[in-house]
Amino acid sequence: MPTTQLPLKDIHLPETIGWWPPAIGWWLLAVLIPLLLFGLYRLYKHLTRKTALKAAKKNLELIKLYAPEAADKQLTELSVLVRRVAISLSPRTQVASLTGKAWLAFLDASVSGSPFSEGQGRLLTEAAYRKTPPTATEISDLIQLCETWLKAQSSSVKRK
Repeated sequence: MPTTQLPLKDIHLPETIGWWPPAIGWWLLAVLIPLLLFGLYRLYKHLTRKTALKAAKKNLELIKLYAPEAADKQLTELSVLVRRVAISLSPRTQVASLTGKAWLAFLDASVSGSPFSEGQGRLLTEAAYRKTPPTATEISDLIQLCETWLKAQSSSVKRK
C-alpha cells in the first residue's frame, strides 16, 4: 500500500485580542464611576446642608431661652447664627465678606419683602452703633424674622 501524504497544515493560533474597542464592561465602568461620584457629592452636600439647618434651629431655640436682660448677648448670638448658616449654605467666597447693606440685601433675597434691610433685621448691623440696647420686643421680632429666614432656607433645601 502506498502511503500518500495528506495536505495538512500546521496548527494556527488565533490572533491576539486587541485592546480596542474595549469590552462593554469597561464602557459601563467609564460611565457609572463618574455618575456615582457625582451622586455621592450631591448626597454629601444635601446631608451637610440639612445638618447645618437642624443645628441652627436648635441654637435658635437656645437663644430664645436667654433672660430678657441679656438682649445684647441674644443679638450677638443671632448675628453669629445667621452668618454661620449663610456661610454653610452658600459659597463662602460669596457670603463671608458681606457687611452692612450688602449683608442685609443677601438675607432679604431669601424672604419676601425687605425685612432685613428695612425692618427689624437692621438690628444685626446697627446694634453695635446704638446708644441704647435693643428692647425685648425688638429682639423678639428679630428672633421671629430669623426663624422665618431659617424656614426659607429649609424649603430651599427641599427644592434642591
